[in-house]
Amino acid sequence: MALSYQTVDVFTDTPFGGNPLAVVFGAEGLSKVRMQAVAAEFNYSETTFVLPPQNPAHTAQVRIFTPRIEVPFAGHPNVGTATVLAWRGSIFGAPVGDRVVFEEAAGLVPVEILRDGGRAVGATLTAPQPFQRLGEADVTEVAACLGLRPAQIREDRHAPVTGTVGLPFLLVELADRAALAAARPVTAAIETSPSVAPVKDIHCYVRTGGDDGFDLRTRMFAPLDGVPEDPATGSANCALAGLLAETDGPADGVLSLRIAQGVEMGRPSELLAEVDRQAGVTTAIRIGGRCVAIRRGEVAAGR
Repeated sequence: MALSYQTVDVFTDTPFGGNPLAVVFGAEGLSKVRMQAVAAEFNYSETTFVLPPQNPAHTAQVRIFTPRIEVPFAGHPNVGTATVLAWRGSIFGAPVGDRVVFEEAAGLVPVEILRDGGRAVGATLTAPQPFQRLGEADVTEVAACLGLRPAQIREDRHAPVTGTVGLPFLLVELADRAALAAARPVTAAIETSPSVAPVKDIHCYVRTGGDDGFDLRTRMFAPLDGVPEDPATGSANCALAGLLAETDGPADGVLSLRIAQGVEMGRPSELLAEVDRQAGVTTAIRIGGRCVAIRRGEVAAGR
């Protein structure tokens, strides 16, 4: 069985930057085990499989796999998949316009297509779930998991806390750019930490104050999912934007954040986040960016 695919670099307008994604078509009837094998073969942080929607009012069902597991939601797969569908112009006999809706395990994900001169150049998704704070993690354990000293983790605004908009991440503010550059995933510590292991994936960040053109610089480590470091993580940055909206955002209006990720690993990415606030309550979280086509082809998948 041969499947067609398109690869795309997401959250960048430069080839070989951003976060690579494989978008796979024709996998109807393919087992989850074989989908996982295909994702492992690509070995990108995520691979998507575009399937017919269960509800014909929606654009497609999208299943998302890391090299090791299927996940209920992720950011760059939605941005990249929507952009690829816009380039194709139609899917399952229906035209692709300026908005698509994907069925995913975390819920419905609406995505707006970004166009420049009429051509699709990227997309912006709306998170499928409201932001939720879950449990906090021990600072000493978190530091060990990142190869840092506890003093390099800030706690004055918030403790290391799990946040989610459909996929949970441990959100950790670091003291400065030097700490961000020094951070590394310590797999053995993550596996054995009582407060970190249940979440597994660590998203750390620093505030830049906009001096370098960005509001935040981030890094995301998920070695237990087969992703030692991710160049751009839309779902984690959605959760981070939700957290910052609660701690620092306006009571009414829009919190806008320009986020850099992937710099330390040589795949610079730019993510644009927005959080809508009304009477002190977050009503929507969006994240988007540009995409670049890389290659197309077929992959033998078997059954």
